[in-house]
Amino acid sequence: MLIEKVAIFILFLGPLVFFHELGHFLFARLFGVRVEVFSIGFGPKILKFKKGDTEYAISLIPLGGYVKMYGDDPLNKDAIPEDQRQFSFTFKGKWARFWIVMGGPLANFIMAYVIFFSLFMAGEKLPELKVGVLPQVSTLYESGIRSGDVIKKVNGEDVYNPSDIVLEGDDLIKTMTVQRMGSEKKITLNMTGEAFIEEFVKFPPTLRSPVVVDSKGNKFALSTQKGKMDWNISYDQINQSWTPETILYAYPTKIENSEITLSEKDNEVNFEKERRLDFANFESLDKALSDKGFKSIDLLVKSIKMKSPADKAGIKQGDIITGLEGVEIFSFEDLGQNLQKTKTDSVKVSVWRDGKVMDFNITPEVMNQNGQVIKLIGVYSGGIFQPLKFIETKSKGIAQAAVQSVVRTWDTIIKTLEGFKKLVTAEVSFKTIGGPLAIGKVASDSFNTSMSYFFQLMALISVNLGVINLFPIPVLDGGHIMFIFLEILNRGPISRRKMEIAQQVGLSLLLMLMVGAIFNDFSRFF
Repeated sequence: MLIEKVAIFILFLGPLVFFHELGHFLFARLFGVRVEVFSIGFGPKILKFKKGDTEYAISLIPLGGYVKMYGDDPLNKDAIPEDQRQFSFTFKGKWARFWIVMGGPLANFIMAYVIFFSLFMAGEKLPELKVGVLPQVSTLYESGIRSGDVIKKVNGEDVYNPSDIVLEGDDLIKTMTVQRMGSEKKITLNMTGEAFIEEFVKFPPTLRSPVVVDSKGNKFALSTQKGKMDWNISYDQINQSWTPETILYAYPTKIENSEITLSEKDNEVNFEKERRLDFANFESLDKALSDKGFKSIDLLVKSIKMKSPADKAGIKQGDIITGLEGVEIFSFEDLGQNLQKTKTDSVKVSVWRDGKVMDFNITPEVMNQNGQVIKLIGVYSGGIFQPLKFIETKSKGIAQAAVQSVVRTWDTIIKTLEGFKKLVTAEVSFKTIGGPLAIGKVASDSFNTSMSYFFQLMALISVNLGVINLFPIPVLDGGHIMFIFLEILNRGPISRRKMEIAQQVGLSLLLMLMVGAIFNDFSRFF
């Protein structure tokens, strides 16, 4: 398993590094600069061969790469023999050096464009546009949209991703066709695509599997009166369309003659028929189940962050959260939303433990995340989440694919810059930054989801890599470009002392960012 994940990580990161360094390499050759080393990876060289003036290598640490050009150290330019200066990076003109440095990020943007173009031409595999749980006071609910709706068409045209919904200019969404409970329904709307998306992203589908627990932690799976469960539907869909008669399936003491199975992460969990419950008319499945002694499985505490407020208060793995400040809780979303509304420093959290109700006083941790002050207690949900359903998009023509690839690449660049702006202004916590472990995790997850998703993520990270390298930080490509423009403004080279200080500051800043990202990885995964 570990070897497989490492292989996927290398398969994901390798092309990004290769094309970035290839951009530097090709522009260097174009302007007559001698390239001494072209390496994928850092550290000791595992494989290498030499052709012409260049040694090509694959090195041990697959977290980057480098192109070593002859005479690329401006602090030692005097050591370069005069008859060799024509092959030196340092002695090339300003615009030649600019394009050699710019070649790496430019290659990343071109790579993203090529990936997007290929996906548009081949057809993408995208998650369906499913609406999450809507409160009745929301704009979408008042417009006729309901929880669990899957968006199929806008103004009669098929849509596959949010960008398809954002119409040009101020064009309005007049009609929207959604799939609801097995049939299509056309809804009349009068709102712009941008306004719709702003509301849509507020309510992502939770996709909880239909599993509940009793006060002793026994797990039950919900099914219809037919005695058979379609595991492709989620708990939230059941909450919309449930019938009064509901069958519960319970864990058997011995796994024998189980009638159905449920995939719980990587394992198959067996259930068999336990008993039938008859519900009278009810508005909420959560409330009806709670009245009969069952809670959604996402209120089961799967794990607790060490030294968190919940850990210090005495909450344990396996506890089932039932209330907050005396108010009944029906889902993990309820817990989070109600926690933010509390006015006191300490809150009372009620749980089921071994069939008994217990209360704990907890002082939540207050953090700034995504520009908002939020309260956290440090518990992780035991909910079983189903994978998203995917749909296959139709292949687009060459002209349409070419235009849409430019638009998507540009949009990705802008969104990346906006993300870093929020990071600098503390609208987004630095804890959201991931290092190599986080990249490896999302690469592995996307690879196991679909190749289309894998390549979409690769294009996104390629753009990120290009943008990051253009930051005006010495030792990055953007730092070299900054020095070139300072030379133009200064009408001469930057002093040796200033360059040394700038490089030391840039290297220190880069190391701090790397250490911070790696620390976030370890905090997140260990």
